[in-house]
Amino acid sequence: MNKKLLRGFLLILVLSTLFAFVAYGGGAEEGKRVIYVLNLEGTITEGSTLNVVEGFEEAEEIGAEAVLVELDTPGGLVSSTLEITKEIMNSKVPVITYVTPKGAIAASAGSFILVSGDIAAMSPGTTTGSAMPVEIGLEGRKPADNKTINFFAGHMESIAASRGRNATQAKRFVTENDALNETTALERGIIDLIAEDETELLNKVDGMTVKIGGKNHTLATKNASLYVKKKTVRSSFLEALSNPQIALILLMVGIYGLIFGFMSPGTYVPEMIGAICLILGLYGMGLFSVNMFGVLLIIIAIILFIAEALTPTFGILTVGGAVCLIIGALILPNEPLLFNPESEWFEGFFLTVIGIAAASAAFFLFAVGAVLVARRRKAKVGAEDLIGKITKAETKIDADAGTIKTRGEIWNARTLDGETINEGEKVVIVDREGLTLIVKKT
Repeated sequence: MNKKLLRGFLLILVLSTLFAFVAYGGGAEEGKRVIYVLNLEGTITEGSTLNVVEGFEEAEEIGAEAVLVELDTPGGLVSSTLEITKEIMNSKVPVITYVTPKGAIAASAGSFILVSGDIAAMSPGTTTGSAMPVEIGLEGRKPADNKTINFFAGHMESIAASRGRNATQAKRFVTENDALNETTALERGIIDLIAEDETELLNKVDGMTVKIGGKNHTLATKNASLYVKKKTVRSSFLEALSNPQIALILLMVGIYGLIFGFMSPGTYVPEMIGAICLILGLYGMGLFSVNMFGVLLIIIAIILFIAEALTPTFGILTVGGAVCLIIGALILPNEPLLFNPESEWFEGFFLTVIGIAAASAAFFLFAVGAVLVARRRKAKVGAEDLIGKITKAETKIDADAGTIKTRGEIWNARTLDGETINEGEKVVIVDREGLTLIVKKT
């Protein structure tokens, strides 16, 4: 019987292993040419970088004919963009960068990635460029300083020149904030071709020669199968955390959770949620460049909100706190390729900041204020209001010490006449001495 079970187990194990190999090989059959597809959509973040690094490693492992990087992005983080372009330019597998579908853009950081491909292409109705670094301050959005602009212009020019593209026009993406549609981009030597879809793209690319590792490589992409990279949990997690909008929300929820928990102790739930969100928010902020003046303004805003709750000023401090929070949050991400005027990301970020400021003001005006009012009311309540209340012993209570919980608060308690009450037993409050309640068994 045991031998039969063992044979059955081994058979299942072998079949499962074979199935796994077949399932994995579904995207890269023996002798079948494969194009490895990577999608870069939305804001370029550290999650995007991890997705690219993982994808290029897998593409090399399965022997992909080429990596197809499909772009639809308004821009992103500087460090992530530089890492992605470096990964593309040092790839051992030919890389095709492709702005798609129709209506897509490769703006700001996206234009760096587009230009870095061995072959660059765009769908009809797409746009690229607008890569001038932008900074945001008290006066709003404006071009970054000349030092920053010159650095990115030189880097864009270098990438374009190394790929045999129009380096002068590529540089103008940064210095003049040029934006080109697919037709103009082709005419000015920024891209190699225009393709309606993936099928047309692969047919046109077939037979083209690119230089990989110093050697010429002729692409054989016609009729190749597509293997689409799926995001891992880790890359998706990093993508969310490294987005300044998400990081800011987590940071504020964390701070307010801790404040609310400390002002209304007992359940530990707000403190726990606050601590988790605060840690995640701080970790996320560590994944992008931060303006320390913005951090300072956010801290001042929180202080003003707390002051409003402690000493009501009919909303004056709340208004000041909201203004500091809005300005501080807007200038918090120090990312020159993220705040491009052509990008809709800033509008979404701005609305997020306004929502956080409004929620913060409401939180301190009503939630925290209500807790403080309740605590003041409880502090003024006479002993007669507590006498007669029945509750349970939180700890062992004797003539010297112990604790009970009433009205959501932990109180010091003791007994009279040497009576001892065990934890969990019901007690009745018979008197009060300052902050200590006198109790006895019910």
